[in-house]
Amino acid sequence: MQEIQPIRLDTQLCFQIYSANKKFNKFYQDALRPFNLTYPQYIALLTLWENAPMSVKKIGKHLNLDSSTLTPLLKRLESHGWITRTRSPQDERTVIIQLTDKAMDQRDEVYDRVNSCQELLHLTSQEIDDCTAALKMLDEHLDAYNNQTNN
Repeated sequence: MQEIQPIRLDTQLCFQIYSANKKFNKFYQDALRPFNLTYPQYIALLTLWENAPMSVKKIGKHLNLDSSTLTPLLKRLESHGWITRTRSPQDERTVIIQLTDKAMDQRDEVYDRVNSCQELLHLTSQEIDDCTAALKMLDEHLDAYNNQTNN
């Protein structure tokens, strides 16, 4: 019988992604500190800066977050003056998220801070594009696997 060789932790793709994710969280925590934003709040704002106004449901779908995670995040953004939440007049169950003047006024400052921090990583545009493409491919493979196992 063939002996199974263990896969070393440092060669596990999932561990490399986990480790990089933890480091990115720290990186963005430092970058976003002047704005009192967390990374999840930042990506919600990015989504809104690109698409506002949006329903909570659409934001959740865009960010792959369920409402139990997204609702407290949006409440904190609202309490800090970044967004407003209102019920849709057409369907009271739908909550519409809109950016405030503060969010619009500070958008370029947030972008500038994050963009300048990315330069600290010393990655070329090509390296960033390569990483992004590889992670998108991995994401698609994981979606295909999860869709297959959920059917």
